[in-house]
Amino acid sequence: MSAPAADPQAATPPVPSTVDAVIVGAGFSGMYLLHKLRGMGLTAVVFEAGTDVGGTWYWNRYPGARVDVESLAYSYSFDPDLEQTFEWEERYPTQPEILRYAQHVADRFDLRRDIVFRTRVVGAHFDEDGGTWEVRTEHGDAVHAQYLVMATGCLSASKHPEIPGLETFKGASYHTAHWPHEGVDFTGLSVGVIGTGSSGVQSIPVIAAQASDVTVFQRTPAYSLPARNRKLRPDEVAEMREHYRDYRQAQKESGFGVPVPPATKSALEVSPEEREARFEEAWESGSLVNLLTTYTDLALSQEANDLAKAFVHRKIKEIVEDPQTAADLCPEYPVGTKRPCLDTHYYETYNRPNVHLVNLQREPLVEITEKGIRTAAEEYVFDAIVYATGFDAMTGSLTNVDIRGRGGASLKETWSAGPRTYLGIGSAGFPNLFMITGPGSPSVLSNMIVSIEQHVDWVCDAIAHLRDQGLRTIEASQEAQDAWVDHVNLIASYTLYPKANSWYMGANVPGKPRVFMPYAGGVGEYRKKCDEVAAKGYEGFLLDA
Repeated sequence: MSAPAADPQAATPPVPSTVDAVIVGAGFSGMYLLHKLRGMGLTAVVFEAGTDVGGTWYWNRYPGARVDVESLAYSYSFDPDLEQTFEWEERYPTQPEILRYAQHVADRFDLRRDIVFRTRVVGAHFDEDGGTWEVRTEHGDAVHAQYLVMATGCLSASKHPEIPGLETFKGASYHTAHWPHEGVDFTGLSVGVIGTGSSGVQSIPVIAAQASDVTVFQRTPAYSLPARNRKLRPDEVAEMREHYRDYRQAQKESGFGVPVPPATKSALEVSPEEREARFEEAWESGSLVNLLTTYTDLALSQEANDLAKAFVHRKIKEIVEDPQTAADLCPEYPVGTKRPCLDTHYYETYNRPNVHLVNLQREPLVEITEKGIRTAAEEYVFDAIVYATGFDAMTGSLTNVDIRGRGGASLKETWSAGPRTYLGIGSAGFPNLFMITGPGSPSVLSNMIVSIEQHVDWVCDAIAHLRDQGLRTIEASQEAQDAWVDHVNLIASYTLYPKANSWYMGANVPGKPRVFMPYAGGVGEYRKKCDEVAAKGYEGFLLDA
């Protein structure tokens, strides 16, 4: 795989031997954490594997990369002046624009002086006698801290496909999560793309516009809606800025971190004409949330969901000219149970004469060869191969670090049957270890920045409580953790989510336990629970001096 090029970057600060808090990751979680802890008078150091801030938006530079939440909503709320001054350009910002925003925040709050770049954390061991974490880096540094905060992101541990022969291909290979920073010119090339999740859906149209020939290898099709992206109008920016405070509160109370009027009817209780009109309106709106919240029962009732599914299937078949290709692009799992995508001319791309779709359900992928990709039917020859194969979601970035708590217990081994947390924030046996948007929280089912800010605020309030009370450690109790895991599973069982082999379930990683990892009860309800826990003296957590 091609390694990312280095960004020009100012000198990295020296690594301190002792701080109050070590933060792992300089994405949106890590940056806000650093800013907030500084404001509390605590010392902190951030370790970041990249050469600059941005996290997900630093690494994922593949063609067409953009967020599926609108820019005016996908931004920090903690500083009213920041949201009044940063100029967003597009409705759905591209990766370069989001990275520019992250860099702007880092500059505004002088964050880089406490961020150690080009440094990956490899281990963190809790010292029970001293009540501190020893955090070790790939360069041999060791830092001692009272608090360890994993701000490593839900989609940051990239995953390569389990295909024989990955190293044998003689052409150029790229992974969407490790795209060369200088970009790639596919002009005149024959390109194979493996994967049709979000990164595939976004990159395929852009690659197809350059390359002489593109063959897409699809295991499972995605549900994708047109983004209807455009430049932002000055009047809508001014309107949002005038009402930002009210909007931010609505975000906090909403189901997905994106305020929409709540659905009031079942999809089964309206006429076919009314239902079709509502689905059409959602399709044209360019919003994932609008479709998913059209009716009260799309996530709960198979019968209701089948109506939405049939609508999307009709749309795909209206757009894609070849009947077999259109049929292959129609998913069979319920709408919304795998991460749906927003696209710019994704389905239309399959009408181009230089784009071909290989359905791996009919024609299984066998191996990568020197010349290209071999399936059960034939060998396809390429100049370049793009792996749009996603991530070891939610847990990979945590278990890839050798984290050991009380008695030397390994987090990876403790989670061998699936992640176990209390509120997605802490795990029993790991004192003063905090996870930002960890498994068991809304995280990937939400506008991530809304969930990030809520977790950072909660963690910082908990640390302030410990300091005010003269306490040294906070740790999830086993009982509270077990009850929360049961609750997360129960909520998921009421929905259709477990019916899909999704990365929400860990199904994209061989051997990973099939457990629905995020909390499906909604951002607003989850926030109430977290606030209630804090108001009751951090009920369910063990606090010790």
